[in-house]
Amino acid sequence: MNIQVFGTKKCFDTKKAERYFKERNIKYQLIDLKEKGMSKGELNNVLSAVGGLDVVINPDAKDQDAIALIKYISPEDKIDKLLENQQVLKTPIVRNGKQATVGYQPDVWKNWE
Repeated sequence: MNIQVFGTKKCFDTKKAERYFKERNIKYQLIDLKEKGMSKGELNNVLSAVGGLDVVINPDAKDQDAIALIKYISPEDKIDKLLENQQVLKTPIVRNGKQATVGYQPDVWKNWE
């Protein structure tokens, strides 16, 4: 398994995801979205795995202007705008190769083991 956890250090669910993998001695890589962010390829892989843009956007994110902009701009510009405003992503985003989840989903992760 090649687990990547995308989130922020302050996110409660990201911390829970880290704890889940630590307790099971599963190696994972934490990518802090505030420091590094996702690449376009990573984001596209996640979007195809989870079912699209609406799944990864956090409707309760602080930056409501960015959410509104992403919702209403042309489809071809949405990915680039989301990459510029990664603070509106629901976290944690957990990747295992071509599989991915959004949010804290231990029921899905246990089937990856």
